Amino acid sequence: MEKLEGGILGTVFRNDENGWTVLTVRSGRSEVTVVGTLPALGPGEQAVFFGEWTEHKSYGRQFKCVSCEIQTPTTLLGIERYLGSGVIKGIGPATATQIVRQFGEETLTVLSEHPERLTEIPGIGPKKMALIAESYREHEAARKGMIFLQSYGIPPTLAMQIALFYGDRTQEVVREDPYRLCDDLEGVGFRTADRIGIALGIAPTSDSRIRCAMKYVLREAAASAGHVYLPEDELCGTAASLLQVPRDLCTRALTSLLLSSALVAEEEEESRRRVYLPYFWRAEREVALRIRELMEAIRPDKFAGAVRAVSSFEKRRGIRFSENQRKAIVRALETGVFVITGGPGTGKTTIINCILELLSEENVVLLCAPTGRAAKRMTEATGAEAKTIHRLLEFGGSEGTFAKNPDHPLDADCIIADEASMIDLMLMRSLLRAIEPGTRLILVGDADQLPSVGAGNVLGDILSSGAVPCARLTDIYRQSETSRIVMNAHLINRGKMPLLNEKNTDFFFERKATFADTAQSVLSLAIRRLPQYLGYPPEKAANLSVRNIQVLAPARKGECGVNSLNILLQEALNPASPAKPQLTREETIFRLGDKVIQTKNDYSLEWIRKTRYGYEDGVGVFNGDVGYITSVDPENNNLTVLFDEDREVVYEAGALSALEPAYCLSVHKSQGSEFPVVIMPVIGGPPMLLTRNLLYTAMTRARELVVLVGSEDVIRRMVENDHIARRYTTLSLMLQEAVKNP
Repeated sequence: MEKLEGGILGTVFRNDENGWTVLTVRSGRSEVTVVGTLPALGPGEQAVFFGEWTEHKSYGRQFKCVSCEIQTPTTLLGIERYLGSGVIKGIGPATATQIVRQFGEETLTVLSEHPERLTEIPGIGPKKMALIAESYREHEAARKGMIFLQSYGIPPTLAMQIALFYGDRTQEVVREDPYRLCDDLEGVGFRTADRIGIALGIAPTSDSRIRCAMKYVLREAAASAGHVYLPEDELCGTAASLLQVPRDLCTRALTSLLLSSALVAEEEEESRRRVYLPYFWRAEREVALRIRELMEAIRPDKFAGAVRAVSSFEKRRGIRFSENQRKAIVRALETGVFVITGGPGTGKTTIINCILELLSEENVVLLCAPTGRAAKRMTEATGAEAKTIHRLLEFGGSEGTFAKNPDHPLDADCIIADEASMIDLMLMRSLLRAIEPGTRLILVGDADQLPSVGAGNVLGDILSSGAVPCARLTDIYRQSETSRIVMNAHLINRGKMPLLNEKNTDFFFERKATFADTAQSVLSLAIRRLPQYLGYPPEKAANLSVRNIQVLAPARKGECGVNSLNILLQEALNPASPAKPQLTREETIFRLGDKVIQTKNDYSLEWIRKTRYGYEDGVGVFNGDVGYITSVDPENNNLTVLFDEDREVVYEAGALSALEPAYCLSVHKSQGSEFPVVIMPVIGGPPMLLTRNLLYTAMTRARELVVLVGSEDVIRRMVENDHIARRYTTLSLMLQEAVKNP
């Protein structure tokens, strides 16, 4: 790591929300540019920057700073420039000159220890003195706090977030108990807090460390595996292994956490206990109770003549439902909560259209789905507007905050939610909170796909409970009988090998023996062979390929993983050019025209959308949202992404960590989306990823064409691997108890 010493000449750009800064610095006789996440620095201040020299395509040589040490100005001119730079509220250049003239070399001591003396200067009364003193104190505390945190290896962006949250109490709070950062701030995990704790000399067996680790293990289990709870033995064992402490200390800490209600436990069989984070425990119970309320509020005879209405629909459309489909429609019309599940081609969309037509004459019917792409697809299939669940509930800017709630419910007689397998526990609770008893709720989804990214197994638990009326569709609708995508998906779902050698179908398999050959084949298919096969005009082939052809991969790492394929596809489909400005975040390049995906929920990102009535704005971009980079501004270090539902979002440098290229997606990230063409490498990887339901989910993302590239033996192993990682949830049990004991 290199070092640069210099004096601050000025700030070219600064984002106060995340600390990203571009400075002009005099080092020796040279003026240089320093960029990075930094505390506010003013002209006249001296600093030592640590980082490396980089070459920016537009702005030339820059010093990319990862940490810095600030040296207090010592000369009168330096102090005057610092105070007059505007970083301290109430002090401009003229006032700075007066203060330095009055107090000389004692100026900074007066500001920090005797600010009341500022009233000795004409024009500074008690009110202005208090403003200056408070601003100087906050400014110095935030800077010292950030530098203090960076000394423990905290990344600059996170250090700025922590320093802004705690203000002048940063060092005091962190020294007293660094583990509280995990509870107070999103983005601070146990390992980060533990690094500080160890450096500060906190004992490995301290109660705060062990309690923090116990909660961390539960949060991590929810985030990485979708668990709502963990068995006590598994929780204590995992925590003890993480902490490298005796297991009995974790058992003792668990007792303390339960007594303080920081965690919740329930008895299971054989005196074992399930341990929950309180909000998950409450959420499962609330979901079960609200579903029961909706079921009880609709009388079976509320929709009279359902059978006749369905028959009339068949005659008008010239179709004939199977007996199972007809029963599903009638029961959906007659019950308060109903679930329709089935694989591709089983008529789920036609059933939705029938229900929509039969209800919409006299009822308000709202359509929704978990993602923008799924909502858009629902709109195209039905001709009626469908919204994301977040948009339907009028998302309010922080997790779980919606304008639509029990006090302001949705104005609807029926709500149909598609792609229900993607709805996690917390989102389902928010949806149910906004639905008044007396409103029908119809959930539609494929229970054999991968479960939601977030915690819970809502659709699976509702179906397994047996407490909620449902229809399982198995017959393939006649329009889909000729599709090998549909036929092979159902074969895979039944544990049978797909038909790989048929010609002139919508399903192809290309044999390759090595990872390198497979990767090159995927690349040539995406950039040349499939565009030619599909008849794309040569001048539009790259753009149409990006828009219509989606590469999916089972794993993130390896030659045929998401990370490597994204690099290859980006360079092939959107190569660097003087006409395409770009930004670099660590090792990732973001270029004008790139296809990108948001990888975590960001409840504070603002968006704007142009509508026929003018502009609409809002907040919140969510895990799995896919969009395209429409502008890049290297000078101000930001870029703009256009997401589904025409939402435009400006990303400052600090927010880019949640954005990734999306030329290749993991199968998990593709849930709820549908693409004209899907290419997928099937050449090997961890057995836990090479599963039947992952292959099934990937294939059912394609609308027109699927190409698998790799090994027939790997496909066979995936089909035979029916392992579904168990999610620890209790919604099914809660539903059974709620319906049994109204």
